[in-house]
Amino acid sequence: MKKQIIDMLFTSLRAVIQSVPLCESEKRIFSDELLPSLLTLSKKHDLAHLVCYALQKNSILGKNNEISLKFEEEKMAAIYRYERTHAAFSELCAALEESGTSFMPLKGSVMHRYYPEPWMRTSCDIDILIHKEDLEKTAQYLIARLSYRQEQTGSHDVSFFTPSGVHIELHYNLMEPGHAKASAEVLRDVWKASVVKSGYQYWFEMSDAMFCFYHIAHMAKHFETGGCGIRAFLDLWILEHRPGLNQATCDALLEKGDLLTFANAARRLSEVWFTNAESDELSSQMEDFILQGGAYGNQKNRIAIQQIKKGSRFRYAISKIFLSYEELKFHYPILQKHRFLTPFYEIKRWFKLLFRGGLKRSAKELEINRRIAKTQTEPINQFLTGIGL
Repeated sequence: MKKQIIDMLFTSLRAVIQSVPLCESEKRIFSDELLPSLLTLSKKHDLAHLVCYALQKNSILGKNNEISLKFEEEKMAAIYRYERTHAAFSELCAALEESGTSFMPLKGSVMHRYYPEPWMRTSCDIDILIHKEDLEKTAQYLIARLSYRQEQTGSHDVSFFTPSGVHIELHYNLMEPGHAKASAEVLRDVWKASVVKSGYQYWFEMSDAMFCFYHIAHMAKHFETGGCGIRAFLDLWILEHRPGLNQATCDALLEKGDLLTFANAARRLSEVWFTNAESDELSSQMEDFILQGGAYGNQKNRIAIQQIKKGSRFRYAISKIFLSYEELKFHYPILQKHRFLTPFYEIKRWFKLLFRGGLKRSAKELEINRRIAKTQTEPINQFLTGIGL
């Protein structure tokens, strides 16, 4: 990837989040012939709307040429997506408040208020935390009250779609044990580290320190499963440059969750990208790892990391064929009460893969696994060790 394209991307993002115009020397790095590549890279990380905003504000884009119109489409799509999602979010929060269900908005539903303009922080879904004991009654209430359509149950959440097609995830845990070091232990106290939002009875908000910890833990989880995108680092930079954040309190949580080394590496790269700080070897490695993927990492990185965790290609392949009980019980909650049914549901899962399109995807994963050699996983292993994962 050309260094100039990367420089164009981060110069644009710095101008947006710092709300400053580009100087003449910064404007000169933008090349008309590289704008299509800049669009491709920024779309890959769901940031094309921000790049468009920066280019338009600094009179770099033309009015009617093809690439300008494509950038404009990305910006307008982001504004539409925000308005659509925000309307669903407002309706959902009102319904939960009305039902007397304690709830806590997560991720993008909170982050968008910290950006220069709310539409700048895009989100593909709405994430809400509720108490596990409220899950069943809340699901039935949302289906009856708002005509939600319930989808699958995950390892820590349940998915729904609104009638207009907005994806909702009701979380009952913030992190599964075994991911992102000891973050699950810290996040068990999330309700204690929250306060009721002014003017409401059941809408809770995390403390700033806990929200920052949760964001970093979520980043770490994505790194363990293939990487995360630039936007997560943009969020981190914005969170940590907000006035009033108690850094010592946040670091104490990170230390308890065994994530301080990872947090400091992520912070360092966010400063390189968004404050133009000097890069070091670890930051360069982290940058390469992220830019290989997209907004949620890539499949090859994910499989390589799982090879490292499992110990070999063979053990990874076996783990994909035979899910552990801990994984299987979240796909089939009945197993949490009747573990003896595990072999039956393992076979049921195979039939589901065979007849619902999952077989092709699984076969592709196993083929990628076969092609990844130890010489490819060793540098990733060293890199993960360097960032504390």
